[in-house]
This record gives sequence, structure tokens and C-alpha cells, in this order.
Amino acid sequence: MVVSFSAVVLLGVVVFLLMKKSGLKVGHGIVCVLFGFFLAGSSAAPSIREGVQGAVELIAKIDF
Repeated sequence: MVVSFSAVVLLGVVVFLLMKKSGLKVGHGIVCVLFGFFLAGSSAAPSIREGVQGAVELIAKIDF
């Protein structure tokens, strides 16, 4: 749960920065949010969640 909340916050910040700095229009940002919302309710959501969780665990194992 903590990882998904952190990912939501991080991706929200990225979309916000893209709207402010890179010329992403508000309409494009809304489409991104809606896409994520509907993707979360699809049958692909568990696979995506497992892939992201695996990537986070892999990154956590790296010693810097």
C-alpha cells in the first residue's frame, strides 16, 4: 500500500511538472489521470502492480 501511494504521488508530481515546464496541456494531464483510473480497474492492473512491486524490490536491493 505504501509503494502504490508513493507511486501515485510521484507520478502526480511528474504530470504536474510536465504541465508546467514541458508544455503538457491540462487536457493531456486529465487524459493521463483518466487513463490511469480506468487502467487500475482493468484486468491488467494486477500484472502491472506485480511488475512495479518487483521493480521496487529490485531497486531496494541495490547497494549505493
